[in-house]
Amino acid sequence: MNRKHDRRQISSKIAAITLTVGVSAFGIVTQAADGPGVALTVYNQNLGLVKDTRSVDLKSGSTTIRFDDVSAQIDPTSVHVKALQHPGEVTVLEQNYQYDLADADRLMQRYLNRSVTAVMKDGASVSGTLLSFDGGSLVLKDGDGVRIVTRSEVKNVSLGELPGGLVVRPTLVWDLDSQRSGSELIEVSYLTTGINWHAEYVAVVDAEDKNLDLTGWVSIDNQSGATYENARLRLVAGDINRVQPEMPPMPRREMLMSADGSAEKQFAEEAFFEYHLYTLARPATVRDRETKQLALFPQARTGVIKKMTYDGQRDAKKVSVSVEFANSETNGLGMALPKGTVRVYKQARDGAEEFIGEDRMDHTAKDEKVRLTLGNAFDVVGERTQTDYQRIDDRNFKQSVKIEIRNHKTEAVDVSIIEHLPGTWTVTEKSHDFKKTDAQTIEFPVSVPADGTVTVLYTARIKY
Repeated sequence: MNRKHDRRQISSKIAAITLTVGVSAFGIVTQAADGPGVALTVYNQNLGLVKDTRSVDLKSGSTTIRFDDVSAQIDPTSVHVKALQHPGEVTVLEQNYQYDLADADRLMQRYLNRSVTAVMKDGASVSGTLLSFDGGSLVLKDGDGVRIVTRSEVKNVSLGELPGGLVVRPTLVWDLDSQRSGSELIEVSYLTTGINWHAEYVAVVDAEDKNLDLTGWVSIDNQSGATYENARLRLVAGDINRVQPEMPPMPRREMLMSADGSAEKQFAEEAFFEYHLYTLARPATVRDRETKQLALFPQARTGVIKKMTYDGQRDAKKVSVSVEFANSETNGLGMALPKGTVRVYKQARDGAEEFIGEDRMDHTAKDEKVRLTLGNAFDVVGERTQTDYQRIDDRNFKQSVKIEIRNHKTEAVDVSIIEHLPGTWTVTEKSHDFKKTDAQTIEFPVSVPADGTVTVLYTARIKY
């Protein structure tokens, strides 16, 4: 709950309620409900859209309805309420968000100058008018004078009633004008922070580095202050624009972990606007202060290519190792993959799997390539030396470079040597063929024999 709010009810006339921009712009989650229930859409930007449908009894004329168990991090300006069965006969006159919660300190504060009874750990009772309190003591006035009671000795404090204005849970309250009496389905939708999701992947490379088995998981982290029972669950992957900065998640005082590792496909994926929507095929309960894990798709096998890259201008000695695969249907995948961490394991020849590195994958559309940098090669080493530099004039110079790749493995390896050239350049001499990958980058693909060395030489003329 946002403590920056003044502890008062937030009230607004219906004409002032923000309806369309915050909610209908995210209409991707609109799902007609056949009856009471919750629909929850979670964005991977600490944002959720809740659609809570409940059956209420209305009477003709003025009616007040209350929805409790709403998110403690609700955005009150995003709330939208409507009658589903007789929308033209129910008008919202006023809405209030009540979040002055009845915690211990708030109750004690409301009982200042009122009678309370403190039950001590030894069974004795002390009654009197509460003059003040803090974390260590209660100050009570009774017929004999003023008494200071140590709170560590108090078992409980008895109060006469719940003070007016306090609620035990965050609550939405509406004043309605109804043209009819009877049961009505009321749908309330609102945005909330404190709920997020992200994807994680596990990849296993086979012993020959030719194939990769990929499984995907989604983790939903709910710190919103509400539990969503048997919700129709959807996830949105994409970078949506938000007008106001996001609020950080609430501190995690307690967290539970639940996982559903069903091997069958659980999510239906579809494009929506410029994002991707993942709909769970069954209801799911997302509890407060819980991280829930769900299988995104069954294990998929895809071909993979291992690549070694030496960029001596960025790391003088290290040769980086990566794996690359195509997210295509013909390659065993072809589903829009949400961004997330990919942890990669390799299958040893005895069948055991060992961790070999991880990388973060961005949102990846179908038919695009995924490249994961896993670490640096142990037995393949690079060395870069600038062997000559000549200044021709104020804007032109010439440089010569020597790059040596040493392979200490028992088999040959292919290495891509990357060089960055500024300004306008021309390679005037070279020992190996290269390809130009962009305006300032060239790549020398070389094959280095087992326990051997390859030396690449080139000279470039550069103009600024």
